[in-house]
Amino acid sequence: MEKENTAAIYDANLSVCRPRSSSSGHVIPLSMVRSGERVKVKSVSGKDDTRRFLSNIGFVEDAEVTVVTEMNGNVIVNVKGTRVAISKSMASRVLTA
Repeated sequence: MEKENTAAIYDANLSVCRPRSSSSGHVIPLSMVRSGERVKVKSVSGKDDTRRFLSNIGFVEDAEVTVVTEMNGNVIVNVKGTRVAISKSMASRVLTA
């Protein structure tokens, strides 16, 4: 079994680990961005069809994205003035900073 290498910051006040904030300048997948956070798309990975689909709904380089919420594994975001819901697996293909 392969381990995932995910960066986390330990917050003693919360007594849990949380994903590293994009404000630190690191590239993180959209699926790890917290609700209310605004990030910029740095790149989109995946097969050509997947990248084309995400590009058509607004996930292009330097586009600003705000995470609204996560519900039942789906991520709801505002991108280019439109609210969009994508699956967590699709959101993991969008790298942000």
